[in-house]
Amino acid sequence: TKRRSDRYRRGSFAADPSRELRNPVAAIRGHADLALLHPGPVPPEVTRALERIAAESGRMGEMVDDLLLLARLDAGRPLERLPVDLTRLVLDAVTDAQAAGPGHRWTLELSEEPVTVPGDAHRLHQVLANLLANARLHTPGGSTVTVSLETEDATAVLTVHDDGRGFDAAALRGDGMGIANLQRRSAKHGGSVDIDSTPAQGTTVRIQLPLPIHG
Repeated sequence: TKRRSDRYRRGSFAADPSRELRNPVAAIRGHADLALLHPGPVPPEVTRALERIAAESGRMGEMVDDLLLLARLDAGRPLERLPVDLTRLVLDAVTDAQAAGPGHRWTLELSEEPVTVPGDAHRLHQVLANLLANARLHTPGGSTVTVSLETEDATAVLTVHDDGRGFDAAALRGDGMGIANLQRRSAKHGGSVDIDSTPAQGTTVRIQLPLPIHG
């Protein structure tokens, strides 16, 4: 139909330049990371600048991925629905978060059995990475971030809790933490998101994702 054709063209228009941006953004981050490994003495201000380049290019990469995701959805192409080892994704994401935020305390609470859900591994990893980045960026050094994964009935429950200062309702509505994007990605996997944040108890984000249907 004409509507579907127009939607496909809009999706392709957004996707094409996004794909072209992927390589230079990745190259910028790669060169910054390589420079940070330089063994000789480097002035602190140069190190700080390189760290900012690496961090911002990483953020740009996430934005490019978001544009590609939106283009894909707008064109009517579904996300992958393959078995994803959520336990492994959590372990990898927390390991990355520890490297990015050594000044925070990171704790893991995992189910004894591996948890597998149907979905798109890359998009689910982005959800986890963004959640942990939010917990790191919006809390002071020394804060504790606890990541837990368990199963309840027919769902996998992923919880990220930090003991920071929390957010008021206006801040959450303002979406400075990317809440809308998180909810959209979770919904595409058939899941839901609950957020509880108070100055006294910190912030807790709880994501529920459906487990595979057996039988």
